[in-house]
Amino acid sequence: MTAEDFPQLSPAIVLGIETSCDETAAAVVSGPSDVLSSVISSQVDLHARYGGVVPEIASRAHVELLTPVVAQAIIEAGLSDHEVEAVAATAGPGLIGSLLVGVSAAKSLALVWDVPFVAVNHLEAHLYSSFLEEPGLDLPVVVLLVSGGHTLLVLMEAFGRYQLIGQTLDDAAGEAFDKVARFMDLGYPGGPVIDRLAMDGDPESVAFPRPMYDDGYNFSFSGLKTAVVNHVRKNPDLDVADVAASFQEAVVDVLVYKARKAAEEFDAKGLCLAGGVAANSSLRERMLDACVAAGISGFLPSRSMCTDNAAMVAAAGWQRLQLDGPSPLDTGADPNLVLPFI
Repeated sequence: MTAEDFPQLSPAIVLGIETSCDETAAAVVSGPSDVLSSVISSQVDLHARYGGVVPEIASRAHVELLTPVVAQAIIEAGLSDHEVEAVAATAGPGLIGSLLVGVSAAKSLALVWDVPFVAVNHLEAHLYSSFLEEPGLDLPVVVLLVSGGHTLLVLMEAFGRYQLIGQTLDDAAGEAFDKVARFMDLGYPGGPVIDRLAMDGDPESVAFPRPMYDDGYNFSFSGLKTAVVNHVRKNPDLDVADVAASFQEAVVDVLVYKARKAAEEFDAKGLCLAGGVAANSSLRERMLDACVAAGISGFLPSRSMCTDNAAMVAAAGWQRLQLDGPSPLDTGADPNLVLPFI
């Protein structure tokens, strides 16, 4: 399946499928930003008892959930199957078993419906989440992409044209949240729990380190996680809310400082958040404050667009069709897929 197979193609309606980790999602998007439906079936309850995502359980759940989720997305969009003009699916990065479920399903649907298949980079999809709700954002923008698996600062110069500014050298921000929450027996996922507890805590109660604060644009959160663990072991009677607030403040300080500095240095017209950690209350508030102080536009996707969803996959698929045409049907899933930086 190549561009030559669809010589007159300028698809408007794209079905997106997302199965990179523990969310089974499908969505229908018309054009680059008109979301007709977005359905997400979360597996949080399945994995909570283990304190993290179990790959085998995730892939099996995707197999069971994907067909009804896709059907619901098409119904909620008010369409019939034959009105879908392309099928996009996350091909990586992510859990290989989970990715294969979505990619295989998308290829099958594309063949049956005789429409293009588009393999989508999960990280690129997150970059497009802001444009689903604010399609008029002026480029270039700096995007701070923070999730359980990634922490990236990306200069988005144009659609499909990205420059890597900085990235985590060890634990991602979301991973650090989960590990701290697991150590403190707060439950899974750790980010939302710490966010809630921090609202009742004193962020200045513990002076946790700000790793690599003024050292380039890369990040490191492994040492901060260890500092929290060691401090709690030595001070077991500390108020949990104070620890949560102090830890969160340290993470947010580093993220916001580097993001603002990058936006100013690279003359970006705006600063956007993306990824699951972008739902964090403190990060959202502090990021907007930083944008106001710097005199640049700031945009925060709604919380539903921060976490893994298929609307961003469909939007990225639409853009990739315009740039590259359909993906070959022998395109495989790649758990280590990286963004195509310039």
